[in-house]
Amino acid sequence: MAPAEKEKVHIRVLPDHVINKIAAGEVVERPASVVKELVENALDANAANIDIEIVSGGRTLISVSDNGAGMERNDALLSVERHATSKISDVDDIERINTLGFRGEALAAISSVSRFTLRSRPADALAGTELVMAEGKMQDVRETGCPPGTSIEVRHLFFNVPARRKFLRSEQTEEAHIRQTFMMYALANPAVGLKLKSDGKLIYNLPANATIENRLGDLFVSITKNDLRPVAWSSGNLRISGYAALPSLTRADRSEQYLFINRRPASAALLIGAIRDGYQALIPKNRHPIVFLFLDIDPAAVDVNVHPAKKEVRFRNPGEVRRAVSEAIREALKNPDAGAAPRPPQAAFPPETLGETPSTLSGPLAEAGAKQTETGRMDIAPTRSEASGRGELQSEYYRIRKHKFAPPPKAAVLPLMDYAGEKGHAPAAEEAGGKPWAWRRIVGQIANLYVIMETEDGLVLMDPHAAHERVLFEKFMAEVAKGAVKSQALLMAESVVLSPADALCLRRSMGTLKKIGFSIAEFGRDTFLVDAVPACFGDVAAQPLLAEIAADLSESSGRAGDGHVFEEQIARAACHASVKAHSRLSESEMEHLISELEKAEMPYTCPHGRPVIIHFSFHELARKFGRNAPRG
Repeated sequence: MAPAEKEKVHIRVLPDHVINKIAAGEVVERPASVVKELVENALDANAANIDIEIVSGGRTLISVSDNGAGMERNDALLSVERHATSKISDVDDIERINTLGFRGEALAAISSVSRFTLRSRPADALAGTELVMAEGKMQDVRETGCPPGTSIEVRHLFFNVPARRKFLRSEQTEEAHIRQTFMMYALANPAVGLKLKSDGKLIYNLPANATIENRLGDLFVSITKNDLRPVAWSSGNLRISGYAALPSLTRADRSEQYLFINRRPASAALLIGAIRDGYQALIPKNRHPIVFLFLDIDPAAVDVNVHPAKKEVRFRNPGEVRRAVSEAIREALKNPDAGAAPRPPQAAFPPETLGETPSTLSGPLAEAGAKQTETGRMDIAPTRSEASGRGELQSEYYRIRKHKFAPPPKAAVLPLMDYAGEKGHAPAAEEAGGKPWAWRRIVGQIANLYVIMETEDGLVLMDPHAAHERVLFEKFMAEVAKGAVKSQALLMAESVVLSPADALCLRRSMGTLKKIGFSIAEFGRDTFLVDAVPACFGDVAAQPLLAEIAADLSESSGRAGDGHVFEEQIARAACHASVKAHSRLSESEMEHLISELEKAEMPYTCPHGRPVIIHFSFHELARKFGRNAPRG
């Protein structure tokens, strides 16, 4: 009988070098990940000063030196082994993590994908220890002279993992990520002095023993003290401190929401929700406030062992934490100035209002087009937030009616409310050669708000503010599409300082920005000099405008393209330049506005989606009055 065939084995134990590379993929995503892990180790070693140097965006060199506790020879050798750490010793310690690092994976992972050198010496030792490694393998161990503390050099990151190295971004992009990481840890540890050099140039030199206010001033020069409100809240084992920006200071993304749990940069979905609750009804929809919040909580009440890079945390009592954060923000914003509704940047109104010279108009449209200051800019009062939506406009209309006129009977209110919910557009435009109607007659204006028109098949209500928004928006966008955007020179050039990520996005799109009317030049690493802007942004401060544009560029992968990335800013500019709500219009102004609206490509909604016109057919009116439908 033939000997039995050996059973086939499909599962195998991976060799150590493969295991190390897999682990490195979880811990080391890019050069900024290396900086994060090494800075955390330095902070855990109680370093008072940390120096960081990078070359070629961290691809060629990442060096982190500290004056912390340092390591003896045996500890240095163990520090580069997987799952070797001095920060925990038992499974119970995981339940009360009070250090930044604890897994014992960082140095082993980093050394497995780089050429790695470690030098370390305790303050009471006469000599230090130097380890030289490549691909996770020890090349040399020797005694060396070095200052107290630890110095680590990581050269040629991912040199042995070409697939990972290929997916690294440009040197500028990787440097921007490193600088963002640096800012996070500098903000979380103001008592520690930190220095960052890039390609031999000093980027940051932050002194030790600083306060959080000092660090905010050093790192966020575009945000003034008057823009922030202090947060100070405590209950039991939870303390919340930091600053919350005024509701007028918002962004299109959450890139400037800095959250720290026990001085660890981290986040959680419930914290984002809590911030939104704290600013509830104070900021428009899809806008995000700027906050710097520090949560000090019992380590046993928070789980940091969720993500390999420790980016997210979980709380034992999430509801309590969420309520605390939202309440802390609301308390901070109770200041009379802070509680006011946000006032968006005002935009200039183009001289040729609706394509006609201001001298031919009168009333509110003329005021919007011709009331300019000596500097050439206009003083346009802000309108209500567009976030209020259709319901608030309707309720505002009835509030005005109740105040100025006798209260309307309930039956008179229902048709408008009912119909607005059912239908919000005019007849098909193709019936009128592209116009919303084939024939129309202006009846008048009610409550200094809505314009009433009779058309060939019914009744139309028009919101002049929304109509003016649509007209101006399409005019501005047409200028962008044709590359014929009119620029408005600033009386004095403005310097704008952006975050590293925003500066990088803006720098990549400088050519497109100049084509659409900006005159902008680099003025230092993250500083730009602006001396002209598109005319539609004439009264918008350059700092928030460029920050908004950079955020939109970031969401569109940094490509300005044909100008559509600026649609939201242009829509906002059109909103604040348009005729104000509750303005009495003359018959000629109504006629001109309607004529311009008829030329619009999308006359039915404003750029923010609110209806411009609401149509009531004669059949609909007859049905509501219980009459026979008229014959058409």
